[in-house]
Amino acid sequence: MNYARIALAAVAATVVDAVYGFAVYGTFLTPEFERYPAVYRLGDDGMAHLPLMFAGIFVAMCMAALVYAKGYEGGSGASEGLRFGVMLGLLMAFFFGSVNYGTLIIGRKLALEEAAAALVEWTLVGMVIGLVYKPAQGSPR
Repeated sequence: MNYARIALAAVAATVVDAVYGFAVYGTFLTPEFERYPAVYRLGDDGMAHLPLMFAGIFVAMCMAALVYAKGYEGGSGASEGLRFGVMLGLLMAFFFGSVNYGTLIIGRKLALEEAAAALVEWTLVGMVIGLVYKPAQGSPR
């Protein structure tokens, strides 16, 4: 495994996830989140928690990049990353959408929007990781 490339892939995935998160969760879905003020942190209250959120996202991206590296089968970064991203996206979409709908006081529309957003988000993350990660020289795969 190429640990330097795992770290670089995690940083790149964190940046892409932050941009995507701002565009989708922070802009596009905000009107839907505002319908549930007792559930979601909005405005300045949410901003105060961003450092811990981004730290958690970075750790998650490190783990995702490590899982990708462990499962790397030697194909092109683009195709392997897309395959990995779709699998992660489906995992997160079903998990995120169903758990949030089951535990939070939100409507079906928001649960489905969150699931769709998670599918796209993690597919992008997987593609970025696949494009950035390269196995170490002399790696058996």
